[in-house]
Amino acid sequence: MKYLHLVQAFIVVLLLCSYRIAEKKNKTALEDPIKPYIQNPKYWQYKGKPVLLLGASNNDNLFQSENLEAQLDELASVGGNYIRNTMSCRDSGDVFPYTLNHNGLYDLDEWGEAYWSKFAKLLKLTKERDIIVQIEIWDRFDYSQKFWEKHPFNPLNNINYSAEDSILNTDYPEHPSTDIQPFFHSIRGMKRYTPKLDVIREYQEKYIDKLLSYTFNYGNVLYCMNNETSTPVEWGNYWIDYIRAKAKENGAEIYLTDMYDYFFKISTCKECQELIARPDYYTFMDISQINSRNFGQAHWDTLQTILAMRDKYALRPANNTKIYGGGNFGFGTGTEDDGIERFCRNIIGGCASARHHRPPAGNGLNRKAKASIKAVRSVEKYILFWDGTPQMNLLTNREPNEAYILGRPGEHYVIYFTQEGKVTLDLTANKSLFELKWISVKTGNEKEKTQTIKGGKQVEIVAPDNDGWFAVIEKKS
Repeated sequence: MKYLHLVQAFIVVLLLCSYRIAEKKNKTALEDPIKPYIQNPKYWQYKGKPVLLLGASNNDNLFQSENLEAQLDELASVGGNYIRNTMSCRDSGDVFPYTLNHNGLYDLDEWGEAYWSKFAKLLKLTKERDIIVQIEIWDRFDYSQKFWEKHPFNPLNNINYSAEDSILNTDYPEHPSTDIQPFFHSIRGMKRYTPKLDVIREYQEKYIDKLLSYTFNYGNVLYCMNNETSTPVEWGNYWIDYIRAKAKENGAEIYLTDMYDYFFKISTCKECQELIARPDYYTFMDISQINSRNFGQAHWDTLQTILAMRDKYALRPANNTKIYGGGNFGFGTGTEDDGIERFCRNIIGGCASARHHRPPAGNGLNRKAKASIKAVRSVEKYILFWDGTPQMNLLTNREPNEAYILGRPGEHYVIYFTQEGKVTLDLTANKSLFELKWISVKTGNEKEKTQTIKGGKQVEIVAPDNDGWFAVIEKKS
């Protein structure tokens, strides 16, 4: 009997030790979450180390995907560490966050286990792979047109309220950019708010509380309120305030923003300008919408205008959680090659993240996307992007959209050639010898042959062919 008690005591001690080790690991992850890089807040750091976020996936609501783990592994295999995850439920086979009863109606007071289990799995798998998750909580496309017809918040589809109770119609056939859906006007003080929307907001808050009960356990999550919203700022700001207050209660360090639809025309987007001017409130920026409608040199110029505006205030990262490129859709996606160019320009231009949008409006995880990620990681073997800034004044004899440069004058440079090209680089800042390496954007591979060039003068740099190239130029030690 005495021996049995000793064995039982030993097992208890082992269990306690295991629990404390697991608790310590989790605490360490939460104490060192994703945050702006201390030495250069234009970029991110994770687990105490600076990191450039690169991503691609074939779904936006990746947690709903049956091949979630395979996509994460495929992304990680080429150096990807960043995904977008809308909390959306509009693709075939997706599940909703609520329970469906025997009458075919949803109960908004009962959680759907499958939805939340899928989300929990996403958080676990991404944490294990050091992949950063940028979530978008509200996606306007879920609440209009054919997707609204089956949504649990539609009064026809739940047991909790009627159309009369909530003033939500059962049909919203217009494009969500028209912003006629009262769901997004449930906040007191908004012009279209009515007290009948209180019941909707209460269920919205319950949904957020449930979401945060998962995410606050992880340090690899960034929070974006909306997908390309055109709703007045009071809507997104309410949820920023709500989530920030909950984070404070839970001792969670988090970073929040919103995504406005009209970033692609920054000169007239007042909401975008306000976001840029409030770094204390919007603690990072998502400028994804510049990656449609803008092509070539115009894309670069728009990007640099936005980042110059950002730099007037306290610095923080600028993310691109979706980069369009494919399908030639009317809203300016362009071709797959346009997507690759935008991806590379964003990196050379000084952005903290770049992710290829899902097909058919983006490259997703296709061969071109994976090669572009691999190419950027190959550059990082020699030069870290947060150790340089765009230096376009150092390039001459350049055609529009021919080449772009980031570097530290006299030390190192990265030139991105969109296709074949020939430019003149000003190396007068240092008379030392420099080594030139070529990395293919098309394959992600480095050319074996390197070249030595003499500094202290203007030097002609010629791309090997029209496949797209990074020229990596370092001062020899």
